[in-house]
This record gives sequence, structure tokens and C-alpha cells, in this order.
Amino acid sequence: MSRPLAVMIGSSVASWVAITAAGGWGVNPELAFGMAAPLAGATVSWHMVERTHAVAPERVTSVLVAGFAAKMIFFGIYVGVLGALWLRPQPLVVAFGASFLVLHMIEAGYLRKLIAGTQTRTC
Repeated sequence: MSRPLAVMIGSSVASWVAITAAGGWGVNPELAFGMAAPLAGATVSWHMVERTHAVAPERVTSVLVAGFAAKMIFFGIYVGVLGALWLRPQPLVVAFGASFLVLHMIEAGYLRKLIAGTQTRTC
């Protein structure tokens, strides 16, 4: 497992444990469901970026654009299904939004390092 994947998964699990410990089991299952989709989207997209970068670094941008479209479709379906489960919307939306932002900030940081490493090798 690559370091970015370990950081994303580890930080998600650690934050879920910490928030559950602080807020009690009353924050679940909404907290877990709210964090699951952003984590799945970020890990799959990072895996695809790493694979593409190893083979054809010039194609990373097109993979990111395709991944963005795929995530929007996936998130739309996911939220629609969760809406049918009668979960409390407020903790679900807060967990989803916070996880989405934090995981994509982590992904952006590692993407910057990945691209910077490519540029220094080609110069």
C-alpha cells in the first residue's frame, strides 16, 4: 500500500474512532456512512493516478477529469440510496462534507509531490 493511501485510510479510521469516542455511538451509523463514500472515492482515484503516472505521466490530468466525473455519479447514487435509509441528514452531510474536503486536500498534497517529482526528473 502506498503512503498516500495509508494516510487517507489511517486518518479516516482514526477520526471515526475519535469522533465516536467523543460523541458516543449516537453519531453512528451516519458518521460511518458519511465518511465511507469520500474515502472510497479518494482511494480509488489515487490508486488510478498512481498507476497512470507510473506508465504515462502525461495522462494523469485526463485520469483526474474522468475520475471527477465518475465520483460525481457515484456520490449522487450513494446519497440517493442513503436518503432512502431514513438516516439523520445533518450528521450524514457534515461527515460527508468534512471527509470529502479533508481527503481531497490530502490527495492534492500528494499529487503535487508526485508531479513535482516528475518535473525534476525530466528537467
